[in-house]
Amino acid sequence: MELVLTSNSPVQSLICDHKEEFLALREKVSSLEVFLKNNEKINVSREMTDLEVRIKEVANVVENTIQLRVTEVVTAYDEMQREKAHEKLSDSIQQVAEDIDRVQNESPKIQDKGKQASNKSLVKDSSSTEDIPNVKNVMVGRDDEKKRLLQELTRSFSGGLKVIPIIGMGGIGKTTLVNEVYYDESILYHFDVHAWATISQQHNVKEILLSLLKSTIKVDGMEMKDEGELADMLQKSLKGKRYLIVMDDIWSSEAWDDVRQCFPIQNNESRILLTTRNSEVACYAGTQNLSFQMGFMDQDESWNLFKSAAFANEEFPSEFKTIGKQIVERCQGLPLTIVVVAGLLCKSKRTIEDWQSVAEDVKSFVTNDPDKQCLHVLGLSYNHLTSDLKACLLYFVIFPQGRKVSVKRLVRLWLAEGFLKLEKDLEGVAEKCLQDLIDRCLVLVSDKSLDETRIRYCKVHDLIYEMCLNEAQSNNIFVMNDIVFDYGPNHVPPECHHLTRHKMFPSKQRIDDQIYNGSYRALLTPGDHHFIKRQTDDDNNLLKQTRSIFSFCRYSSTFSLKSELKHFKLLRILDLGPIRFDNFPPQILCLIWLRYLVLSGRFDIPPEICRLWNLQTFIVEWDSAVNAIFPQKFWELMHLRHLKLGKFCLPNPPSVSVDEERCLGFSNAERISGLCASNCTKEVISGIRNVKHLSISGDEYDYESFQESRLFDNLARLHQLETLSLKLYTFGMSKGQISPATIPSAKAFPATLKKIKFICTHLRWEYLDIIGELPNLEVLKLMYDACYGKEWNSIAGGFTGLKLLLIDESNLKFWKATNDNFPVLERLVIRDCYKLEEIPIEFADINTLQLIELEGCKPALKASTEEIQQVQEDYGAEPVHVRFLQPYSGEYNIV
Repeated sequence: MELVLTSNSPVQSLICDHKEEFLALREKVSSLEVFLKNNEKINVSREMTDLEVRIKEVANVVENTIQLRVTEVVTAYDEMQREKAHEKLSDSIQQVAEDIDRVQNESPKIQDKGKQASNKSLVKDSSSTEDIPNVKNVMVGRDDEKKRLLQELTRSFSGGLKVIPIIGMGGIGKTTLVNEVYYDESILYHFDVHAWATISQQHNVKEILLSLLKSTIKVDGMEMKDEGELADMLQKSLKGKRYLIVMDDIWSSEAWDDVRQCFPIQNNESRILLTTRNSEVACYAGTQNLSFQMGFMDQDESWNLFKSAAFANEEFPSEFKTIGKQIVERCQGLPLTIVVVAGLLCKSKRTIEDWQSVAEDVKSFVTNDPDKQCLHVLGLSYNHLTSDLKACLLYFVIFPQGRKVSVKRLVRLWLAEGFLKLEKDLEGVAEKCLQDLIDRCLVLVSDKSLDETRIRYCKVHDLIYEMCLNEAQSNNIFVMNDIVFDYGPNHVPPECHHLTRHKMFPSKQRIDDQIYNGSYRALLTPGDHHFIKRQTDDDNNLLKQTRSIFSFCRYSSTFSLKSELKHFKLLRILDLGPIRFDNFPPQILCLIWLRYLVLSGRFDIPPEICRLWNLQTFIVEWDSAVNAIFPQKFWELMHLRHLKLGKFCLPNPPSVSVDEERCLGFSNAERISGLCASNCTKEVISGIRNVKHLSISGDEYDYESFQESRLFDNLARLHQLETLSLKLYTFGMSKGQISPATIPSAKAFPATLKKIKFICTHLRWEYLDIIGELPNLEVLKLMYDACYGKEWNSIAGGFTGLKLLLIDESNLKFWKATNDNFPVLERLVIRDCYKLEEIPIEFADINTLQLIELEGCKPALKASTEEIQQVQEDYGAEPVHVRFLQPYSGEYNIV
């Protein structure tokens, strides 16, 4: 209703006769929302949970009904049909208003019961995120296990490759132990190659091979190769090297058999670590007498872990010690249970009464089955989440179990699903929700950015995944179905898929082996508790209730969207990224409520795309060698926040005043990726004036028009720009053609810039003196011949705010700096710079420097860092940590 009532809504004029009715209905829904928010802060009793479900059900009915009726008004063919649609809309508004009134009349009684029950329930939650301790991202306890594992990995054995299994139940800490060892300094030095793959229950051989290969070699287009080619590439990349491979969370012997031949077995002291819950798998795959059985933590280890998680760096209050030890004892030494309970308590008001309530509740969940006990405790923490956090956590089950999830993608999906209230900084709100779930130990951080300021990938533990799946389906929050295709006895994918001609099945239903399960996942908002049992009785109703469709195809194939797509009238999300289209599917244009669209292919964007007026995210995996041309009507997508293609051009936006600098544009756009360099004219830049993250692409064919566009004059107009990526693939240009003469001063860039990435720009090194003047620049990444020349002489006083410097694939040979260069630098990362032999000794004077990471570089560069460490020690300072990964082997050269 908020979207329909906004001034720039294209349907507003069609529903103006119902505006007062909409306003009144919005007030009713808002009152329910306020009621729910006020009551979810107290502990949730059974009665309050029932009320929450009933409120959500009536909200779903309101939304479904209004959207369907508005769609009928918008798509009416003639005046008579439109008049009937208006009448049905009025009747529906009145009906759903009565439904809301019934819930409101019942709510006080349930509320009173809830208040009485809350006195006996758990800790009161706080919506404030202030004073939340950050749980340490290091292992607490398990010192003996870590020491023994380090010894087994580094000591000499007779014979060839050794496979070491780590065995234990879910939540026991297998992955945490292996992760701690994997990044130990002695291990980083000992092995030439380090690679990690997460397997999980439904293993995918190609994904395993790709995960391992991305850690060992850099080859474009690996995703397009078949399993045999990838296996051969992996074996060749490991041959003759001492390697450490981690196979995390392996469930079956078949998964091991599928990849074991890829690992060379010559006597080079290489190791493979397996984590598994299955002792039979460990016995089958492991080297005799080298397995590790992970047991429960002892009392001291449990107590130390609990203190670290609940109070982080704070001193543990003495008055909580007795009750705290009771809570820890009742967690029975299971690390996952301990940290989740600690995460719950660190969000509480920290009164003795609150902790006593938790102790009693944990005690009531103690069973003889550790898995069941852990699930109960996880549910305990889940019940204390606000309604928006619950929805965000449960959403992890749309992804395959065990898979790392891109935070960017996750946040955009949360916004598209409408989990979070419309606010100006929607991304910021979503990131706070994610951080809240991490603080509660319900979500795990998988990868961070190089400067460690942002989380790039996250995941949930298998037991949390199972809890979320059960919660989502048992409480009717949403239903997750798989769309399946009969591939025949040989599992050969057909050349063409027809989305709406195949059945949807509940995701947990066992399907015949002849059917390929899980290609596409549909997320539905059910109307009642018997939805799954009834769904096959009304396929049309099933399609109408589908809100999201995701593709998890393992094969690249042509995809056909037939006219039946019109039945998915309320679809919000259509993510068909892995599937290639030859043409833009016109059937999509009828999905007027679509907010998130991901496609792949090379095609023209039709002017009718403006019908998708709700679109927030539009991504096309596009061949960057060809420019995509957008129609002018594309500027009418006023809600667009994220736009990404390989390379594209936007037309000039239409002017809305005599002053040509005032143009209709994407006022909400935050991230734009792939904008052609030659397209960065004053007019286009004014249309994306509020963008925060901009990625620009170009090549030698764009260079003349790129100069004419006056890119570096126009960028300064982007007063909110924080991140800039410039990728120019200037293979046909004279190297160093973009010079300080092109960019006369740092004023050519917005002063708000915090991060810059240059890729294949062939800049002259002296050009960086201008970049060094930017006052707020914190991150600079120079990648794949970003700068041309063998010598970099950094001028004095540059890069005063820079915290991270990355130089990747450069022919830099000599680097000189002064004592006041990079005064606050924290991380220096140098990768594949095979000519560079020395880091300026002046880096020893940088007090803030924490890490120097070298990868694919000559040993001489490592010796240079050791000299820096020695100077720091001589001055009595803490020496910088040096990480030396995969030394240069001479297998490739920089162009």
